Amino acid sequence: MFQGETAITVDDKGRLAIPTAYRELVTDACANRLVITYNPFEQGCLWLFPHAEWERVRDQVNALPSVKAVHRALQMKLVGAAAEVEPDSAARILLPASQRTAAGIEKKAVLLGMGNKFELWSEQAHLAKIRQTIGEDEISDDMTDLRL
Repeated sequence: MFQGETAITVDDKGRLAIPTAYRELVTDACANRLVITYNPFEQGCLWLFPHAEWERVRDQVNALPSVKAVHRALQMKLVGAAAEVEPDSAARILLPASQRTAAGIEKKAVLLGMGNKFELWSEQAHLAKIRQTIGEDEISDDMTDLRL
């Protein structure tokens, strides 16, 4: 289970170091195999899945009928753009240049542990998103049962 927020620096070659707190978990739970792809719902964000979790998501997405344009768009953004990455000996992964560019990820980024996956946000997109508050009119029925 991934959780937490970490400021990340992306080097000139487009690599980021997996935070120390996650390294053992990535090695053990993910067998050092991760998949990076677009977040189809949020601009400025990429998703980073453990390989086994990725296979489950990929199969669900590919099972959608491709006769609907929204299904094809989801398949393109998730499956079509997916890239397998493995940490090197220094626990760094190389982010595909096309994905970095599309998400606006430059030198500074934010890595969020989101349970079954990581989200990698551009610093600017993360800051904008985190500053947004959830209004009363946006609270779903599911949220009303939470005791926060």
